[in-house]
Amino acid sequence: MEQTVFSVAELNEYVSTLLASDSVLCHLCVKGEISGYKRYPSGHAYFQLKDKDASVSCVMFKGNFSRLDFVPENGMKVRVYGKAALYAVDGKFQIYVAIMQEDGLGELYKEFELRKQKMAEEGLFDPEHKKPIPYLPKRIGVVTSPKGAVIQDIINVLTRRYPNFNLLIAPSSVQGKDAPSELIRGLKLLDAREDIDVIIIARGGGSMEDLWCFNDEALGRAIYQAKTPVISAVGHETDYTICDFCADFRAPTPSAAAELVLPSKEEVISRLSASKHHLSLAMDQFVKLKRHKIDSLTTHRALLTPKVRIEREMQRMDSLSLQLSGKMQAVMQQKQVLFETKLAKLEALDPMRVLLRGYSRATDYEGKTIDSIKCVNIGEGIRIAVSDGVIYTEVTSVEGREGAKDGRE
Repeated sequence: MEQTVFSVAELNEYVSTLLASDSVLCHLCVKGEISGYKRYPSGHAYFQLKDKDASVSCVMFKGNFSRLDFVPENGMKVRVYGKAALYAVDGKFQIYVAIMQEDGLGELYKEFELRKQKMAEEGLFDPEHKKPIPYLPKRIGVVTSPKGAVIQDIINVLTRRYPNFNLLIAPSSVQGKDAPSELIRGLKLLDAREDIDVIIIARGGGSMEDLWCFNDEALGRAIYQAKTPVISAVGHETDYTICDFCADFRAPTPSAAAELVLPSKEEVISRLSASKHHLSLAMDQFVKLKRHKIDSLTTHRALLTPKVRIEREMQRMDSLSLQLSGKMQAVMQQKQVLFETKLAKLEALDPMRVLLRGYSRATDYEGKTIDSIKCVNIGEGIRIAVSDGVIYTEVTSVEGREGAKDGRE
């Protein structure tokens, strides 16, 4: 008997037909815990239904949501009614959910709610304890994985908004049993430094299990106790963790945290220029009004007739004019000092200033900063930027410093 040869599409279609013809699989009722839930702009929702031993992919289309009397969330225990099928495009087995009913909350979700209630009652979430985020931080600390896309997203946003930013990364794992202690260590290292003005704790999206380390009670207390303002940027906009509630500010995403922590440099310069222009116009108008008032008083007929009164009012006019001049000079000096202070702050962040003080910056030929001997190989060409140009050279040898940690810390 000759064996039938299927194409991939034919095989998927055949299996799909078999599943559709099975009386049990066409009328399923499955219970489990929601994980990785995400609803798309189309209105359809995709998620995993799991128990302690296994998981299965599920999809619930927009039209079936009218039957729900609750909002599905990660960690919820539910019962779903529908049919098993194979998505013919990629051969993925999944359940098409027609009806979903609550079947109690998952253990992780219960634990999260208990911790949140306990810490809220202790006052760890109270708004009066929140510290303001500085407007122009000199140096930003970030606690996250140095290898993930999150740190690159933050760097890209900061580069676009304020190219001469200053960033210090405290590397940490952001998932798993060791993550809470590493996150606390990174937070405390940054908080102990005097040159860090704000700290971002960041991680990309994931299921409740993936983000569970950010629900650690000790980590939440460390954030609450930090003297440096802390921004929590964990997961997506719909994800909430204990870190979010304890932090001084919650950003919906890591990129949003980068948008928040530094303004656009062009916007700052434009606002300073506009303020200077408005101040000049206001001072001119103020002087004109006062001069007009003085002229009106000196030409009033009541002042022209009695000689004694004229002399008295002339003396009073001189006194007012002197006071006005003094006050105007004081205001102008105050505004000038404020302007020069802000301008000096901007100039202090200019990387060329650092080079002019005798420092240099080493990069490979692709422009990546060399901050560790691990970044170069013997015989490899490098570029050294100094204040008046670029030096091209070659690595002949490297020498490690005893006791030195990873250069990225």
